[in-house]
Amino acid sequence: MKIGLISAYDYSHPGGVINHVSYLGHYLQQMGYEVKIVAPVRRKGTRYFGEDVTPVGRPLPIPYGGTTARIPLSPWLPYQVNRVLDRENFDIIHLHEPFIPMLCLSTLTQSKTINVGTFHACHDRSLMYWLGQPIMHRLGKKLHGKIAVSQPALKYISRYLPGEYRIIPNGVDTRHYRPEGPHLPEFKDGKINILFVGRLEERKGVDDLIHACSLVKKEFNNFRLIIAGPGLKLRYKYELLARRLLPDQVIFTRFVPFEQLPRYYRTADIFCAPATGGESFGIVLLEAMASGTPVVATSIPGYASVITHGQDGLLARPKDRRGIADALLTLINDKILRNKFIENGLITAEKYSWENVSRQVADYYKTLINTYSGKI
Repeated sequence: MKIGLISAYDYSHPGGVINHVSYLGHYLQQMGYEVKIVAPVRRKGTRYFGEDVTPVGRPLPIPYGGTTARIPLSPWLPYQVNRVLDRENFDIIHLHEPFIPMLCLSTLTQSKTINVGTFHACHDRSLMYWLGQPIMHRLGKKLHGKIAVSQPALKYISRYLPGEYRIIPNGVDTRHYRPEGPHLPEFKDGKINILFVGRLEERKGVDDLIHACSLVKKEFNNFRLIIAGPGLKLRYKYELLARRLLPDQVIFTRFVPFEQLPRYYRTADIFCAPATGGESFGIVLLEAMASGTPVVATSIPGYASVITHGQDGLLARPKDRRGIADALLTLINDKILRNKFIENGLITAEKYSWENVSRQVADYYKTLINTYSGKI
């Protein structure tokens, strides 16, 4: 089986979809399938596992859904896509965000084989999808299989493209993220380490976390907040807020390389994800749990689909700074509960291992090939 994995977004800019595509390609190759990734690539030669990548289009940063989508916009792109499809002759084309312009949309339009679409996003609404429903309904007929990464993602896309979907979640690399391994010795000084990992965007809730930690400080002072993630636009604002509310207690690390992230998770006593919305899944929650770190998160649908409150983590209402502070204080003061969440979190994370997820995807491919082979 020859599989084409098509990414709508810049392959050289790590993020949720890119991580998913690269890991899926890697594990499908390990299962013996021939896999080629087709994606816009800003930095030529970008590889994560030595995978076979065909660059198509130069991505541009476009504001979208509270973040920045790096997608190619070029009148020549349909021609480039046509050349790739003719040359590769895929048995399965798997498009990640099929209706994001232009690469996935051009591929779906021109594809003459079995097409699968995975929908990763979850927002309150989408003007682009609302305006594009006629195109989505027409081209949606060319999607022989549809995957949503979670129930919230399914609910979101179903508003604009009703139909039958299979839920196959994101995966976590349980070989990379594991409790055993090195820590960050400079932060192992007896203080409770509270960790945030993510881009510095408003929807990630960093301001709520800083305010929540200022409430924690009134009852417990011996902690450190580590904020690990890229983002320049809001960094100065958050640094000023931290200096005012938590002087000498907040560390901004900027971008942390993939190889170093497990050290941060293992060093943390508590991981906190205070996002306000726009998350279809909770991959950072799984990374923390796989690393043996107890989790506090907000009860947005994407996170609540991963965390079971009181079993493998604590959930607080989004934007509820007092609630987030209380959850943090609960774990700070209860080491037995932290250990319970560590134990149960490891079990939860293993269910989402890439071995399990890639097997589900491969089984779905086989089902579609058995159903549609010779009918297209």
